Amino acid sequence: MFKLPNGVDINNLIDDLRIFSWEAADIFLYYSQILKNPINSKNIIKSKGKEDPVTSADLKVNDLIIKRINENYKGVDWDILSEENVKKDSKNFFQKSKWLWVLDPLDGTKDFIQGTPNYAMHLALNYENKPYLGVVLIPEREELWFADSKNVWCEDKNGLQKKVDFHPKKSLNEMTLVISKNHKENTLENLINKIGFKRVTVMGSIGCKIASIIRGECDIYISLSLPGKSSPKDWDFAAPETILRGAGGSITNLENEELSYGKLNFKQEGIIIASNNKHKHKSICLQIKEIIMKNDLYDFDS
Repeated sequence: MFKLPNGVDINNLIDDLRIFSWEAADIFLYYSQILKNPINSKNIIKSKGKEDPVTSADLKVNDLIIKRINENYKGVDWDILSEENVKKDSKNFFQKSKWLWVLDPLDGTKDFIQGTPNYAMHLALNYENKPYLGVVLIPEREELWFADSKNVWCEDKNGLQKKVDFHPKKSLNEMTLVISKNHKENTLENLINKIGFKRVTVMGSIGCKIASIIRGECDIYISLSLPGKSSPKDWDFAAPETILRGAGGSITNLENEELSYGKLNFKQEGIIIASNNKHKHKSICLQIKEIIMKNDLYDFDS
């Protein structure tokens, strides 16, 4: 077990995160009902940017989580990095502590607006740019995922733990791939066709995709960002990584290297692979890289 900042008890912290998370869930479910009436949507969607919309739910959950952490843990030596705050003022974030909360108040905003259940809240506690504690909240499924560097579990609002059905597959063509619903690339589609997965499913929110792997519904996730195009950020991956690692899976770049957090602009670029078997993960990455190179599907030199 890693040692938390001075004065912070892991059990008390988990209890508090549980309370904060279900408060956030209530906010999401309230606004999701309002969004079902198209007349109301214009009052909820605060930014209609095609690639990166923002809603009242994003902003209220962002403020809630930051407020709760600051209220309950005054004087603790940690910082908070939030997607929404970076959007407002990316130049004024300076990390002073080795401990950093990484928050995405609403991962899968487009799905949230579209009325699908595949959106989530991500909250991770990083130490020296490595995530150790993670929370992934999926309100529509009443799922709250926790990982504390040693254990991973999922519980409902009553605290009852849900069964996890985790059965790693052996080969790529036996696997079910989960990919992004709203960020499709021709390069990725060509790769998928060359590999020949057993099944491909699309879903919003990286947290929802990773949870689907842990549940045993899917086996592998591929994120492919082309040079010069948009890419996921630290807050997209930090919390989902903790729960996948805790369940026995792995998430790395194509070279089987651990994700690196805290880089310029917080970007997670290139090709990222998440699989349900840490022991087979290196081989999976190698197989995918060989297919990419053989078919000249991605320019690694860009």
